[in-house]
Amino acid sequence: MATSPVLVNRHQKVADADLEEKLGQYALLQAKQATDDEHAQTLVEALRQNRKAVLWSVLISMSIIMEGYDTILIGNFFAYPEFAKKFGDYYPEEDDWEVSAQWQTGLNMASTVGAIFGGLMNGYFASRFGYRWVMIVAMGFLNAFIFVVFFAPNAATLVGGQILCGLSWGVFATLSPAYASEVCPTNLRGYLTTYVNLCWAIGQLIASGVLRGCLPIEGEMGYRIPFAIQWLWPLPLMLIAYLAPESPWFLVRADRLDEAKEAIARLSGEKTDEQIQSQLAMMVHTTRLEAEVTKGATYADCFRGVDLRRTEICMLAFMGQILSGSSFAYTPTYFFTTAGMETYNAFNLSLGAKGMAFVGTVSSWWLITYFGRRTLYVAGMGMLTVILFVIGILDVSAGEAGLWPSGGLCVFWLFTYSLTIGPLAYSIISETSSVRLRPLSVVLARTAYQLTNIVSQVLYSYMQNPTAWDFEGKSGFFWGGTALCVFVWAYFRLPEIKGRTYEELDILFANKTPARKFASSHVDAYAMSGSVEVQEKTAKGDL
Repeated sequence: MATSPVLVNRHQKVADADLEEKLGQYALLQAKQATDDEHAQTLVEALRQNRKAVLWSVLISMSIIMEGYDTILIGNFFAYPEFAKKFGDYYPEEDDWEVSAQWQTGLNMASTVGAIFGGLMNGYFASRFGYRWVMIVAMGFLNAFIFVVFFAPNAATLVGGQILCGLSWGVFATLSPAYASEVCPTNLRGYLTTYVNLCWAIGQLIASGVLRGCLPIEGEMGYRIPFAIQWLWPLPLMLIAYLAPESPWFLVRADRLDEAKEAIARLSGEKTDEQIQSQLAMMVHTTRLEAEVTKGATYADCFRGVDLRRTEICMLAFMGQILSGSSFAYTPTYFFTTAGMETYNAFNLSLGAKGMAFVGTVSSWWLITYFGRRTLYVAGMGMLTVILFVIGILDVSAGEAGLWPSGGLCVFWLFTYSLTIGPLAYSIISETSSVRLRPLSVVLARTAYQLTNIVSQVLYSYMQNPTAWDFEGKSGFFWGGTALCVFVWAYFRLPEIKGRTYEELDILFANKTPARKFASSHVDAYAMSGSVEVQEKTAKGDL
């Protein structure tokens, strides 16, 4: 059954009329002025006028440090002697303690399963109650759930505790990038959404240092202290979320315009009342335009009409983080210990790798200033593909002699990932999704990521475990193949979103603009609004 073309012209006229009805005669001119101002802003001007928004975005995104911290704990604990003795079994043929592949799979998947449900709940609750209160409640629950993993007497209890903690981490992972993308203007969105990945890298760097520092501790406290350190975050972050302003986009979607204007003022630095009113007008116009192009705001609506393409991009861009080989190369400690590297050397290498990840993520801010999201994503995925295949070739050709070169390649893989795919995925999912469906679209993207991660963790546990498949470095061939598939998809389907306002992206998607023409297409969200010209003349006194 053929579908009728999207008539953006008609939808714009409806949005124009609704805007003037809500905010007055000159609202359309103000909305256009706000759009023009965002394009004309330099980076310094954007920072000066939105410095409070930057501050609150940075503080709210710090919740991701907790998720990044926990992400590598369990995977690295498998190489932890005290952890293996507590939750594993003794294998005479290996003359060592090992957590079985089955329990490795369960422990790796536990927080991921919890995060899936936590993310889905966040999509509903954030759309209804806003970002702040959802984060406060999630932090409160996490504070209690940490007790379960800290005192876990066996692997089954630890799995249950990880699932419960995952509920909160699923909220943070989907809430932080959405909030960052909504409180800042176009020029700053790329930096603050990729900062989310920097928080992830900071958390993992802290975890690597804690793990290395606790390695000599004998007894159960050797692995319990890393769990206990997680209690440092929830209470301060609950206070931050309570004091932070709500996203003005959420308030506009809820038709709470006076509160939205107040939130814009709280997020502003040196904006005048006129600029604040203009920004509000732009938000109302964008929200109404989206409401006309796509009816409804449910998970099902993310797969209808023009939003189906946007959801595809968000989901696959995020899945690319896993399919690029992150289960294998991102936390290679267990891989190196099972391949014969001494435990202390493996953890030292992991700590150095996380340091490189931090450097890579910071460096990505410089790259996104000069290059588009699409260019960096495609180039990064291509490089990761090559690195993974080389690791596989080294294992086949050199065996144990190629262990340290493979370690160097894993560090280089992590640097490249942190420079490109890692931070860019957060920017892409936050900016590509429509404003009305953003909480839901980000959740679906994260859910796709988590489901892919579950399959990945199952495969990784069996590929690397010496009591199972014992692939060692040959796993690079498999993950190189999955990375190649994402590279091909990104080349043909990933559009360039750099420098576009949300309203301009709405029109590009509504017009079904090909991915490779996004950057060169000219868009004026108010070009068809004849009333803008009348308002401009009236404002100048020509009528």
